Amino acid sequence: MTIKYELIKECKRTKARLGRLHTPHGIIETPVFMPVGTQATVKAMTPEELKDIGAEIILSNTYHLFLRPGEDLVKQAGGLHRFMNWERPILTDSGGFQVFSLGPLRKVGEDGVTFKSHLDGSTHFMPPERAIEIQMALGSDIIMAFDECAPYPSTWEYTEAALARTTRWAARCKEAHKREDQALFGIVQGGMYKDLRERSARELVEIGFPGYAIGGLSVGEPKDIMYEMLEYTVPLLPTDKPRYLMGVGSPDCLIEGVIRGVDMFDCVLPTRIARNGTAMTSHGKVVIKNADNTRDFRPLDEECTCYTCRNYSRAYLRHLFKAEEILGLRLMTIHNLHFLITLMKNVRQAIIEDNLPEYRNEFFVKYGYE
Repeated sequence: MTIKYELIKECKRTKARLGRLHTPHGIIETPVFMPVGTQATVKAMTPEELKDIGAEIILSNTYHLFLRPGEDLVKQAGGLHRFMNWERPILTDSGGFQVFSLGPLRKVGEDGVTFKSHLDGSTHFMPPERAIEIQMALGSDIIMAFDECAPYPSTWEYTEAALARTTRWAARCKEAHKREDQALFGIVQGGMYKDLRERSARELVEIGFPGYAIGGLSVGEPKDIMYEMLEYTVPLLPTDKPRYLMGVGSPDCLIEGVIRGVDMFDCVLPTRIARNGTAMTSHGKVVIKNADNTRDFRPLDEECTCYTCRNYSRAYLRHLFKAEEILGLRLMTIHNLHFLITLMKNVRQAIIEDNLPEYRNEFFVKYGYE
């Protein structure tokens, strides 16, 4: 069985969609936020805790797992699900973004990318076929084509060359992919140029994939430009296939992305800022290390039902961070992921009730965006 997208409802007032993704490891209600487990673990979280907060799918990274512990070991362990004790769906990205983020440590050619490991400096060559081979060995439910992500800003000429290579690599990825129990998504590139976005979407749809990701956004561009690119790009994609905006995880971008027709999101933001002591709450961000939390015995968020907010105060959390106790990082991570997963649940309910614009406005005022 491969992935199947079921469109349940289209919002009458926006481009938002309510849907279900059927995978070999379970059904995913969309729109959905996917916690990131880069190295076969969502940092500071156990699989049981992820289930408790309602995570339906998590993301892992091909580049990191290829370097350590190696896809052969994961395959020998019975695949990524068994290796990390996660029985629900997994998406793996191709490693393309990580490779291109290496800057001077990598060299791009038509056949693939030569790069040096950030761990030990060893040299590796990654053609598109190898990225697919690794992901087939990992056994994730959804895998991504190997792409070239143009940085921001980039010239039209540079972006066009990266797009053309991405399309050629996408075709090679599809040819190399042999597992029927996995779904291979193509990745739309094209930077901040509408004509290139249109070309990329058209070429990928012609190749044909069971889902489409939108890459090359949230790479440093202003949010209004990202929204403009989404408004132009999403309608170019098939309505009967899931749409995945890569690397986006702030509450405002999640809601605005859904309004523009996106079904899937992922980002390290909630877990990263949690470990740095910042919580997302119904009334905006809370920096737990601030002195005004010293004797504040309220929960992080009085409207939140997560384990952290049911049991611990801001004062205690601040104490944990000041004392550099690991529990503080764990409790903040639980809260932030619960907050975003609950946010997406509320967004889905707003789509059902046809009041997503009102929900968006009320949330933005409370959070402090407006």
